[in-house]
Amino acid sequence: MSWTVIVPVKRLAQAKSRLRDEIGQGAGHNRAHEELVLAMMLDTVAAALSSPVVGRVIVISADPEPGEEAALLGAETLPDVPDAGLNPALAYAAAHVRRSGLAGTEPGVVALTADLPALREAELTEALRHAEQAAGSLGPRALVRSFVADAAGTGTVLLAAPPGAALEPCFGADSAAAHEASGAVRLSGAWPSLRRDVDTAADLAEALVLGVGPRTAATYAARAAHPAVDSG
Repeated sequence: MSWTVIVPVKRLAQAKSRLRDEIGQGAGHNRAHEELVLAMMLDTVAAALSSPVVGRVIVISADPEPGEEAALLGAETLPDVPDAGLNPALAYAAAHVRRSGLAGTEPGVVALTADLPALREAELTEALRHAEQAAGSLGPRALVRSFVADAAGTGTVLLAAPPGAALEPCFGADSAAAHEASGAVRLSGAWPSLRRDVDTAADLAEALVLGVGPRTAATYAARAAHPAVDSG
């Protein structure tokens, strides 16, 4: 099965507010924060693009900068037309993917969070192969969706819908429980780099221990070497 991965990205000025609050605020800090968010997204996209089971990666955002940067890596871009939050953006992108596929084919669709800077291609590939197995676990017509919870077990980092199944994203507070309640199967692999999303400074520290991608590493090192001056 070939998967199309959708990576939703908030406007950079609004993304990862908890991480911004913990690391610092002010005009200089804010741009440095946006650059870190962008770097994490690009490392996530690069890992997805390198997976042999991924056919397309689509970045959807109401902010043009993430799409422009991701396109340089080979990702496709899609404007967030609904501009009404994460779940509407993902539903819109999934519908677009299904409409724009080759005649007679329909890919599996995956929602992947944009904050996985330590993501390893091998872990993502293994998780998607487990998702393919789960899709047929109740028979060929079952069309079972599956998801991977975050390191805490309460959030969701990946939601996979096989061909013919609606994505039905339920991201938000306690999204793992919401996805399970919606009928999606919780995948149980270890996959530490896939499960390590970054919302806080502590999460970022754990990702750095796992080993982040080159863009996040460079951006974090530059920030540490030249802390932004708080200008208000």
